[in-house]
Amino acid sequence: MRLLLALLVAVSTAACAQERMLVFAAASLKNALDEANAAYGAPVVASYAASSALARQVERGAPAQVFISADAEWMDYLARKSLLVPSTRRNLLGNRLVWVVPINSAVDALPATGRLALADPQHVPAGKYAKAALEKLGKWNSLEKRIAAAENVRAALALVARGEAPMGIVYETDARAEPKVRIAGRIAPDLHAPIVYPAAVLRGAPPQAQRYLDYLGGAQAAAIFEKHGFHVVR
Repeated sequence: MRLLLALLVAVSTAACAQERMLVFAAASLKNALDEANAAYGAPVVASYAASSALARQVERGAPAQVFISADAEWMDYLARKSLLVPSTRRNLLGNRLVWVVPINSAVDALPATGRLALADPQHVPAGKYAKAALEKLGKWNSLEKRIAAAENVRAALALVARGEAPMGIVYETDARAEPKVRIAGRIAPDLHAPIVYPAAVLRGAPPQAQRYLDYLGGAQAAAIFEKHGFHVVR
């Protein structure tokens, strides 16, 4: 009897492990996606980082089943390498950029000195959007040497929250998730490419990956994303 019970537990544990969804998602999605995953009817493990870092991990064989990027470029990167299921790709969400300062700061414009916190403008979507906006505003050349480049947008946000940078540019959803910063201004969306979060099932993923992606595109998840400040692509 004990042997049979142990065998049943082992089989059950293995089945649960097999059913657990591993999702690679842009760092800016953490709060909203954690809540959406908690409301999903099956176990989900989400790994958050810069879209660039996650795409390269997938390229190196990481066993993720769904990828949600913060821009089209890194999804295109995996598509060119035939690492996603093309028919499953969909634009899931939108966002916008804002200027943030520490919560007690009276500053509403970039000071003449001090660092400007951005996600890495060479590789990370939030940083690339910010750089494009600053270039259109004619400010990039004067600010380039003052950029505090962070590994992802949440790391850039943390620099401002800790007072290590007097100002930063992050997604509005990130600013809303951090009580130690306030929004000092919004960046016009026509200053950069549209901010879009494409999602897709990765090659070799089991059928439940498509069911999970369908859930993220449904009404229940949409309400959660909108609550956190995302624009749902319909």
